[in-house]
Amino acid sequence: MQRQIKSSKRELHGKMKKSNSTFLNPVFSKNIFFILIILFSIQGFSQKSIPDSLVAFYTTEPIRLDGKLDEAAWKKATPISNFTQRELHEGDTATQPTKIAVLFDDKNLYIGAWCYDDEPNRLTANKMQRDFSYWTDDDLEIIIDTYGDKRNGYLFVTNPNAARADAMVSRNGNSINRDWDGVWNVKVQKTSFGWTAEFEIPFSTLKFRKNAKPRWGINFERNVRRIREQNLWQGWSRDARLEQVSRAGTLVGLKNINKTSLLELKPYAIGGIEMPLNEKTRFTGNLGGDLNFLITPTLKLNITVNPDFAQVESDRMQVNLTRFSLYYPEKREFFLEGKDYFNFGLGRSMQPFYSRRIGLAPDRHIIPIYGGVRLMGKAGNTNLGVMSLQTASKDTLPTTNYSVVRWKQDILKESSVGIIAVSKIEPGRQNYTYGADFTYYNSHFRGDKNISFGGAISQSYTSDFDKKTGVASRIFVDYPNDFIDFSAIWDRAETGFNPEVGFMRRRNYQMFNADFRIKPRIKKIGFIRQFIFKPFDFNYYIYDDTHKLQSLWSEFRPLGFVTKSGEVFEFNIQRKAENLLEDFEIHDGVVIPTGEYWYTDWELQLETFEGRKVYGSVFFNWGGFFNGTRNVYEGQLTWQTNRFIKFSASYAQNDIRLPEGDFVVHEVGGRADFAINPDLFGSLYGQWNNEDNVILFNFRVNWIPTPGTNFYLFRRQPGI
Repeated sequence: MQRQIKSSKRELHGKMKKSNSTFLNPVFSKNIFFILIILFSIQGFSQKSIPDSLVAFYTTEPIRLDGKLDEAAWKKATPISNFTQRELHEGDTATQPTKIAVLFDDKNLYIGAWCYDDEPNRLTANKMQRDFSYWTDDDLEIIIDTYGDKRNGYLFVTNPNAARADAMVSRNGNSINRDWDGVWNVKVQKTSFGWTAEFEIPFSTLKFRKNAKPRWGINFERNVRRIREQNLWQGWSRDARLEQVSRAGTLVGLKNINKTSLLELKPYAIGGIEMPLNEKTRFTGNLGGDLNFLITPTLKLNITVNPDFAQVESDRMQVNLTRFSLYYPEKREFFLEGKDYFNFGLGRSMQPFYSRRIGLAPDRHIIPIYGGVRLMGKAGNTNLGVMSLQTASKDTLPTTNYSVVRWKQDILKESSVGIIAVSKIEPGRQNYTYGADFTYYNSHFRGDKNISFGGAISQSYTSDFDKKTGVASRIFVDYPNDFIDFSAIWDRAETGFNPEVGFMRRRNYQMFNADFRIKPRIKKIGFIRQFIFKPFDFNYYIYDDTHKLQSLWSEFRPLGFVTKSGEVFEFNIQRKAENLLEDFEIHDGVVIPTGEYWYTDWELQLETFEGRKVYGSVFFNWGGFFNGTRNVYEGQLTWQTNRFIKFSASYAQNDIRLPEGDFVVHEVGGRADFAINPDLFGSLYGQWNNEDNVILFNFRVNWIPTPGTNFYLFRRQPGI
């Protein structure tokens, strides 16, 4: 279960009255200016290890995918082994060596890895299912920039259990779509010297430009969790990360490679039993599918008929203790594939396109989709996403067409400019949203620091509104680096801005945000890897039409740190405010009257390292709440019994005391994950809270007989 309480999610309340006119004062503005001067004076340096190119060896010898790496071709290939530490000792040679070689034939790219470990019986390998949480296990991560544009890439990950995870990376690592599932395979062998991995990646899984002798970007990361060692081949700065393909090395030696499939058919069939309460049990079934066609090697056309969303896991129940909209993430595979092509620069809380508006009613029940078309990919320096879907009529909702066009052009080395247009057309009514955005990225600022800035503007049109149009806009600057991490944002949404195929957290507002963190590493304190101090972090909202206070959330962190063993601790002090223009019913029969409220909270958070067999977290927040008080207690505990079974449980309590009435919110969740092998796995998930007072269960089993083919067995209650 999820609530709006963690620091990045919290919404704002209040107790003591105070004028808001002095919040953004000249002294504060001077402090921001001083911080920017510091950022621009910090020097960086480049992290490149020689050799920085890897030669792929062509073979006609059959490669048996078993992880043993014993074919003669592996001995003929020229490996690289010059890995450097990012953690714990930046710039030092890796203490646990890694060797990588690459082969290819007419259909596949093969990557072989020898992961040496001086204590092979202590490998951390708790996960085995598809799309596992690889940041907690020993792993090997590979990123491949097939366009050679230093912006986009494919990420492939495995661990000593041969678990598979992958992602599509764009905007030089600033956008990572972990919901992308490629067709590829890997096998692993544990050995007396550590472990070996053998990847088989079909060229048909990758998009790349036609070139007789292509030069692709490639990089590798190896993690040894028990000693918290992180080693990279290239770009090993703490201000860098593997997903930044601009820092990758080069894969050479490929020649005359082609995709093996221009046409792909993905049919589905579903059968099951429905058992509604107080109704007769009935059998159910459905048919549909997708047809994919490569117009060019990098541009794909998709035609879908009656897309299938049945196997999707249910949403986590959320209890809303704010007066603003809740956000539910997209889980349907059809919309997750290529979702980055439709992202726009207004930020997460103000999205002109939010795919959950398509095929889902306001109560989150499914509306059938007849079908549609989609075009996604890259042509030269142009990124293009086009989609149009038609939904069926259901109950009082008419048949509706939803369409979106997103065009983005690469400019400079890492930057972009783009436009978006979104429409919702139903009988007698139309809603349109359109806009433009610009983003400047530089991952080599003053050496190897990261900096970005940009903005976006959007307008909506609603045919049956008295005020038919409204505008939203955003400006931001971001400096996300290891020692200094700073960002500032200004958002604005006019009263009439109405993106009906989008998401709006709140309306009629301007938001001023700044977040400044200092993260020193003090070697004399042996058990702490890094401190994280936060001099300030605030979201200050005003009503756009009156410029009066709407909300404030601010946080000061006098102490926060991450230990060398992976534990995280935070102590935060928060100041919050809410200005209610009308009475707010926060709970049945509990109505907070109109007025301006200010209050202060204190907060403690502790998380233990997730790579252990047993790990967990605790969270305490106590202080004011409107004209009363609130105490929040939250705990999570996970037991990884072995690589096959994991149990987890969570509990959260909001104890709220107000003059208008007292109430307590309880939320409970439990989950069991199991994996027979990397191709057969599943989960049982249950949740309850005393507001809805309903127990929801979700059971799912996924079998992958061959990469690219999936069978599901599931039980899911209504709603997504």
